Amino acid sequence: MTSHPAPRDGRALHQALDSSDAAWIVTDTQCRTSQVNAGFERLFGWSRQTVLGQRPLQLLLGEAQDGLLPPHIQQALTRHGRFAGDIQLRHRDGHQLWVAAIINRMPDEGEVMVLTDITFSERLHALQKQALEDVAQERPLNQLLHRLCEEIERIAPELTMGVLQVDEQGHLHPLACPSLTPEALERLDNLPIGPDMGACGTAAFLARASAEDDLQHSAPHLQSLNQCLLQAGLKACWAAPIFNRERQVTGVLALYFREPRGPNTQHLRMAQTCIHLCTVAMEREHSRARIHQLAYYDALTQLPNRSMFHRSATDALHAAQGRSGALLFVDLDRFKLVNDSQGHAAGDALLCEVAQRIRAAARPGDVLGRLSSDEFALLLPQCTAAEAEAVAQRLLDRIAEPFIIGDAVNIPHASVGVCTYPEDGTDINTLLRHADQAMYVAKQHGRQRWQRFSPEINQFAQDRVAMEHALREALHNGELQLHYQPQVLSHAPEQLHGVEALARWQHPDWGYVSPMRFIAVAEDAGMIQDFTLWLLETACQQLALWRSQQVQVPQVAVNLSTKNFHDPGFAQSVANTLQRHGLVAKDLVLEITESVMLNASPATLANLHALHSQGLQLSLDDFGTGYSSLSYLHRLPISEIKLDKSFVQDLGNSVAAEALIRSVLSIARSLHMTVVAEGVETAEQRQWLQQQDCPVLQGYLFCRPLPPQDLPGWIHSHRARQPSSQVNALHTS
Repeated sequence: MTSHPAPRDGRALHQALDSSDAAWIVTDTQCRTSQVNAGFERLFGWSRQTVLGQRPLQLLLGEAQDGLLPPHIQQALTRHGRFAGDIQLRHRDGHQLWVAAIINRMPDEGEVMVLTDITFSERLHALQKQALEDVAQERPLNQLLHRLCEEIERIAPELTMGVLQVDEQGHLHPLACPSLTPEALERLDNLPIGPDMGACGTAAFLARASAEDDLQHSAPHLQSLNQCLLQAGLKACWAAPIFNRERQVTGVLALYFREPRGPNTQHLRMAQTCIHLCTVAMEREHSRARIHQLAYYDALTQLPNRSMFHRSATDALHAAQGRSGALLFVDLDRFKLVNDSQGHAAGDALLCEVAQRIRAAARPGDVLGRLSSDEFALLLPQCTAAEAEAVAQRLLDRIAEPFIIGDAVNIPHASVGVCTYPEDGTDINTLLRHADQAMYVAKQHGRQRWQRFSPEINQFAQDRVAMEHALREALHNGELQLHYQPQVLSHAPEQLHGVEALARWQHPDWGYVSPMRFIAVAEDAGMIQDFTLWLLETACQQLALWRSQQVQVPQVAVNLSTKNFHDPGFAQSVANTLQRHGLVAKDLVLEITESVMLNASPATLANLHALHSQGLQLSLDDFGTGYSSLSYLHRLPISEIKLDKSFVQDLGNSVAAEALIRSVLSIARSLHMTVVAEGVETAEQRQWLQQQDCPVLQGYLFCRPLPPQDLPGWIHSHRARQPSSQVNALHTS
């Protein structure tokens, strides 16, 4: 190890030290080199003769030192007699080396230093750190991967590295291959993966590393690709798959060599590090794309959402520079009926199909979006009014083509509002509002049609706003009223089962306003909670008044909106109203629609179960018109079913209606539920329902809805018409 001959018994030790890749240095008490091994010469390029007698670290650090050793090393040796750590030293030719240093001080003799090259590890660590910083700074993926490939090629000049992406169809696409020729990149692009598709295609297909140790002997179908690589001086390829977090192959890392060979240990370490970095970078890119998709595109139909449509439409209008265009506002007719009768999966399938049909009817350059549940918009730049009307009709025809959902054939319909740019508006918000107003008029005029916007339509919308204001005032001023329609027992029609409270509005200027109109306005305008609280308060107050007047009304039923159940405090509001009027739970029946049952939100379910736990009766209104009712009846606290009047009115004319009513009655008996048949208008209907043991009847045959002051007189006269033996069996519970 020294420059002097070694004793025979120490020759084996010296040979072992000289064969080591680590540099061994022994210094005297003045920190001057007395011995080095051959590994020192190989690592730093200095000969033994040059370094002997010099202070080695001063030589290798390449800078003047105030002391014999760098301060942090001197301090460790003084305190502990030993230093261990990583330091950066300089090769004789000037390039930097990282070494792991172990220095032990021997009292009165000097130090023994062991320096191990860790340059590769440090450069790899620095590469990893830089790549992760690029990911954190959200650098573009191709830029990040290009930089990664270039750094690897600096660390290992014998390599050419590339990163390829695997698409959903199983084809390769170069992402970052900075050193490959354009011809090679063209051959690689869209290359299908497979078990015999070269190193890259095989690695992606088999999801494991694959190699072509000599590209000169490739399969015939790969010769055109490999010829490009050979012309670029690349003679071998090793490739490994890149996985996502679901262990799906999303890419390939390729190492190309300039001689026929495979990777060594260092190459495999670099590949492992790069695969990890590529996974992180590609996952980041996927997440960013996914976030963009969620933020700007509808998850169900993959159409631009309202936000993206608004942005794209605004850009399109700006580009139009005042040239004529049009906006179509599309709303499906009776979409809720599909959801209720066939289930939400069927509704989703219908929306996707309609989205495809609208996309097919659109022209190149048109802007399409889904605005809400069943509302779509289509902006037609550079389009005349006549062309817009033709597109609207074509759209209606396409949408109305039969569509099979499960075993059912559906014929979807839509209503379309059309407005023109710039006549009907110069910004997207105005155009959307006017097209929406035109669409609403199309629905009012019979649906399955398109309607052009006009100033008269704007007046109609203003009238609707006026109704909203008037309804707010009517609620505040007590102008609304409740009328009550009796419900009687089927086998003892003189006995009152209860009454249903029905809202009435007599406007001083407009006269009678249909509940269908003003309740819809209340829901659209966000007044339904206030309306329902008024309804509950008025009905309970009236029932308490009848009780004080000895009028025997067993219970009152009120209709609720789906939106009532979105309020977490709704169940408590009902309980407070009953308590305030001295009533108990059995005095009140709450009628709900199937849309309440189909709403599985936590607030809705909590309200349903809270009302049931308080002892309140829940009645399912319009039963028989929906699909999902039966699946929910056994899971939700329903105690009463109201048979829809459309089935009652078909008695005697429809075998299907009679079969359905029998089925409903059978189900209700099995579940211990009461059935109320609505819309009974003839003696024949009553007789048929009595024969089927339908418990409760309601309809014009018995009584129309009455003002509260008229109900006691009706009860008295109705009993008087019945035999006395039946009157004595008055139902009071």
